[in-house]
Amino acid sequence: MVGGRRRVIVVDAANVVGSRPDGWWRDRVGAARRLLVRLAELQERLEDATQVIVVLEGAARRAVSGADAPDLGALRVVLADGSGDDTIAAVAAESAAGEPAPDVTVVTADRGLRQRTEPTGATSEGPNWLLGQLNP
Repeated sequence: MVGGRRRVIVVDAANVVGSRPDGWWRDRVGAARRLLVRLAELQERLEDATQVIVVLEGAARRAVSGADAPDLGALRVVLADGSGDDTIAAVAAESAAGEPAPDVTVVTADRGLRQRTEPTGATSEGPNWLLGQLNP
């Protein structure tokens, strides 16, 4: 918790997965699942006042379905019906609207998305920041 306030981390999964040229494009669902498992582990390590929300779009949405879908515990996953950026912006705005207003961080390298979420009071970090958090 930052200064006694609730914290929300909104993750642009496509942007984070795409930040590393590790062959993710050959298996988008598998790459999304690997990220989700690591984020669920991070969520377990974080203070209760911190919520991680991951937005999945396109083929990556299948990462949370099927018999081999991972157990994600308290990790919140939002499936984008259309544009992932639109969904991320909406989730950031919704998260920032709470009382008292939490600290909202959007994880993306997308400059346009960063500009869209700044008016909500959200700050932003790049994928490397998050990847660093995943390696305790």
